[in-house]
Amino acid sequence: MGKKNILRKIRKSEDKARDKITRKRKKEEKASGKVLFKDAVPAVVEEIIGRTGVRGEATQVRCKILEGRDKDKILRRNVKGPVRVKDILMLRETEIEARKLTQTRRG
Repeated sequence: MGKKNILRKIRKSEDKARDKITRKRKKEEKASGKVLFKDAVPAVVEEIIGRTGVRGEATQVRCKILEGRDKDKILRRNVKGPVRVKDILMLRETEIEARKLTQTRRG
């Protein structure tokens, strides 16, 4: 065997070891339950206003921003999925507010 073949085998084994370590770290992060948010701002749900959407699939809530530039600002947002008072939402942006629900009567 030549010197090049030996170096190639060494690099290949190093790459395998590095890949194994990164896979193990990713697995540990998933198992620990850590969730990494980038550029998200926490907000706490203060009031549930009502259901919205064509089929009522979203809930309109009032939430208070906890951190960031708009700290202590109260926003109206539409949330998809189950939500309760005192839940923490991670908002990607804090400038756009949802439209007010209109009370329309049918019949």
